[in-house]
Parts: sequence; C-alpha cells; structure tokens
Amino acid sequence: QVQLVESGGGLVQPGGSLRLSCAASGTIFSIYAMGWYRQAPGKQRELVARISSAGSTDYADSVKGRFTISRDNAKNTLYLQMNSLKLEDTAVYYCNAILGGRPYFSWGQGTQVTVSS
Repeated sequence: QVQLVESGGGLVQPGGSLRLSCAASGTIFSIYAMGWYRQAPGKQRELVARISSAGSTDYADSVKGRFTISRDNAKNTLYLQMNSLKLEDTAVYYCNAILGGRPYFSWGQGTQVTVSS
C-alpha cells in the first residue's frame, strides 16, 4: 500500500517562504518521476512542479523562478521550496508520482498553504 504524506503548509504573508515535504512509503520512490500539485477552492487540481527520477525539473509558468522542487531518494522524500509567495498560491498542495503524464497513486491528504496579509 503506497502512502504519500504531505506536510509543511501553513499561513504566510505575501512574499514569504514555505518548504513542503512529501514522505512516500510502500514503493520504490526513486524510480518514479514525482510532482507537486495544488488545488485552489473552486479550481481544478494543477501540476506546478515535477522532477524526473534523474533529477531534471520542470515548472508551471505561474511558479517558475519562485518554487524549487527537489528529492532525497535515500529518505523517500520530495520537497517543494516556495519563495516569494503570492495570494494566488493559496491552495491545498499534494504530491504524487507521475506515470504516463498522469498522477499515479491515490492522493494523500495534502497540506494547506494560505498566503494572506
């Protein structure tokens, strides 16, 4: 049974920073491309950052230059460093493996990020 557990969210002012973590268990984490997704109220879930098994990264235009995705295969953990946060970054953030361009495992509970002054 694969389990994805996201953490690190919280309330932050515009311009602030947060670091999200995603702990994966029950699978061989290192073989998968991984991604961070987010879902804002009333909107569809969207992919904001992904990292290949080899470590190459890609970002949505909305977060490029502000967010950094990374992974520690030894710890089975995915990270998202979020800097210069904006009001529109408010959402529940989820991680997942990406296979065939789609999220692969069942979703975890996510972690809430709220950007507010």
